[in-house]
Amino acid sequence: MNVNRLLPFACLLLAVAILASLLHLAVAAEEGAAAPTTQPVEATADEAREGQVQVARWTYDKDKSGVCFSDGFLAEVARRTDIKVHRKFVDVRLDSADLYNYPFAVMSGEGEFTLTDVQRQHLKAYLDRGGFVLASAGCTSQPWAMSFRREISQLYPDAKLVPLPPDHAIFTKGVFEIDRLMPRSETSEAMIYGLEIGGKLRLVFSPVGLNDTANAGGGCCCCGGNEIRNAKYVNANLLVYALTH
Repeated sequence: MNVNRLLPFACLLLAVAILASLLHLAVAAEEGAAAPTTQPVEATADEAREGQVQVARWTYDKDKSGVCFSDGFLAEVARRTDIKVHRKFVDVRLDSADLYNYPFAVMSGEGEFTLTDVQRQHLKAYLDRGGFVLASAGCTSQPWAMSFRREISQLYPDAKLVPLPPDHAIFTKGVFEIDRLMPRSETSEAMIYGLEIGGKLRLVFSPVGLNDTANAGGGCCCCGGNEIRNAKYVNANLLVYALTH
């Protein structure tokens, strides 16, 4: 992997700001959609910095969240591109209307889970209206991965999570040129799956953890499961892809 190969990003900031605005306006304007059960949460002064892209980290089920998903990739994007990225996640509940304010969201965790009806409605509406979700099984938790697949199949029974090939733009035309995914256990094979909605990639799911747990802080240091070692670079590419496609 060549981490020094960068692509030009002139004018991307303007495009990103417009994309985020369009996502929010589309939600507000669309008629006939299920109304959120909660009011939008007022952004803090730090979150509302003009022209900055913020990434949501979802809380779902009762209180599950990707607390051990590292935000280190946000700093990489901010440092290596012209995109102004807030370098910390914004924690957002999946059953809150506030989730529509963020063009990119991380959903992660460990163990089984079940979304509420409202959370399912919001997840589907978010994806259908142009939001992008990065979903990762924390510590390669198989129960979490099975729960996630079940939820997506209920929302999109006619769609399939399909493996992304090595020559996909996410790997070859991002901030970093990624030759291959590098699982901690070299005896296992890592694969990332994508879900297209309306002909566009809107969701990426990794059953092998993309969490970069060792750099997540807060006591998240020693994941016992398998993880993708170059996750930070993959995640940076995913964010840039989502904001530019």
